Amino acid sequence: MNVSDSEKLILLMLTELYDSAEVDGEIDPDFIRSAIYSDKTWSIPWKYSGIPFEHQDTPEVVKEVLDILEMWSVIEFSYAELSDDEKALVEKEAKPFGKNPTFKGFDGNNETEYMSTASFIVNDLERFEEFKGRNFNSHSQSIDAYNRMQLIFEEIRKNIDFYPLNAQQLIQLLKEKIHPEHRK
Repeated sequence: MNVSDSEKLILLMLTELYDSAEVDGEIDPDFIRSAIYSDKTWSIPWKYSGIPFEHQDTPEVVKEVLDILEMWSVIEFSYAELSDDEKALVEKEAKPFGKNPTFKGFDGNNETEYMSTASFIVNDLERFEEFKGRNFNSHSQSIDAYNRMQLIFEEIRKNIDFYPLNAQQLIQLLKEKIHPEHRK
């Protein structure tokens, strides 16, 4: 949603009026405020999909983060479905990333747009609720590894009908976290 600076100001003033008048409406003033302050106005049509907003393209970083969140959701779900023996195999074969693989987020110093977008999608838009309450700062650059994993994930997805992934597919995905120059 393209919102001009003057429209942002008007919307913020309206959220203050909502709060001061204790309006209990369908529009969440806290969400609108958060979308404006965090420069995530693209999310307003997502939250209020019943309003016929003009079509807008989803920002590329949002598409990328959604793909990564989906991939990690499948990884975590699939790992939880494995037997203890299969988990031991994943831990051994995908070392050091195979033990209880979980989505750690993005680097807060170098991948802040990704980190804030992931946090907004989970906490404000209430999507991928399995990640709710997590700190999305991995404290290390992650996007390159996630992109390598995503390429493998897309190939795996073409060849399966249903999730969960099996141990070998998880191993294949998690090994992509290792930079190619550091693989044996």
